[in-house]
Amino acid sequence: MELSELKAAAQREIDQMSSLLIEISDWMADNPEIGLQEYQASARLSAILGEFGADVERGIAGMPTAFAARLPGGKPGPRVAIIAEYDALPEVGHGCGHNIIATAALGAGLALARLGQHLPGSVSVIGTPAEESTVPNAGGKIPILRHGYFHGMDAAIMIHPLTEDGVASDSSLVAHGLDFSFHGRAAHAAANPHEGINALDAVIVMFSSIGLLRQQIRSDARIHGIITHGGTAANVIPSYTACRFRVRAADPAYARDLVQRVVACAEAGATASGACMEWHEYMPPYLNMVPSHSIGEAFKANLAALGRPIVERTDHSSDGGGSTDLGNVSHRIPVSCAYLKICDAEAGWHTHEVAAATRSAAGHAAIVDGAKILAMTALDLLFDASLRKRAAEEHAEAMANMGQ
Repeated sequence: MELSELKAAAQREIDQMSSLLIEISDWMADNPEIGLQEYQASARLSAILGEFGADVERGIAGMPTAFAARLPGGKPGPRVAIIAEYDALPEVGHGCGHNIIATAALGAGLALARLGQHLPGSVSVIGTPAEESTVPNAGGKIPILRHGYFHGMDAAIMIHPLTEDGVASDSSLVAHGLDFSFHGRAAHAAANPHEGINALDAVIVMFSSIGLLRQQIRSDARIHGIITHGGTAANVIPSYTACRFRVRAADPAYARDLVQRVVACAEAGATASGACMEWHEYMPPYLNMVPSHSIGEAFKANLAALGRPIVERTDHSSDGGGSTDLGNVSHRIPVSCAYLKICDAEAGWHTHEVAAATRSAAGHAAIVDGAKILAMTALDLLFDASLRKRAAEEHAEAMANMGQ
């Protein structure tokens, strides 16, 4: 079969299973699971891939909810990974649309499983837990990468719902996750406060110091945090407090420098209050994204073929700065991510409105179209040696420019 015939066949397969994909996505929206606890979603996704003949390895890289599904019919030759994410956010559920990411990856995998005997290489669907940094040891792609599941892959691709159609072309931010704890001495807040060491004072001084630090950091950097434990009773001098921060920047070296400056703010709080301070990184750092423009062009062509042409924007003033463990993968192999609109910008992101939009007509269309462009772009990568060569050369140049 010719490439164009295979693309058309993949689209037909996805159309035929669209109701199944939508049903699973809506079920995930009704049953959200946070990172490293996605037991139901992981089990259902991997089971269906197994039913379609995939060789499924569950619990990879030491994570019970991670999996690698090697699609049937694979042959020696180029190798492509399709990435699935399926963790939700506390309180807002799938306010980042990972139910759409998961089911689009599933649909692409099932369609390519049907066509496996015609492929000049192999495709794997990699289930990656805990992309959202809401739990300790988040960033499931990082241990999966460390355990070699992306080794030998020519590329990794995924889709993400958003407020407009597009293809990743800019870098993401490096992100560090820091936990701080302060230990003081309890005392009665009215009878003998002078005998206490107020651990909450240490946190307040730390937050105030970071607020002042923000005036002197680069415009692409972000420091944001929460108090995770502020004391137990208003009439007791707090003997223990804790807080959590994310430190982000475009440049890895600058991000590491900012970590040390945030630690210095914590030390200032401890010194001022007399408390003792401890800190650690509660998750591995997320590296900056190195997007493959070559694969991105293939994504754009396939989006246009589905009637979703990309309109290039010239005004990026409203763009925010996010972070993802996909960045870590992009430092090893060429990576590209396509975006599909499910709601307007007024919905924000990581919100109840976005979670509701995953169940809308636009959200359902993103599942089907996302599955199609993943399957079509995977086929491009398998059949087009020049595309793989361009992506590899571009990746090598980008890594060299970063000193890696």
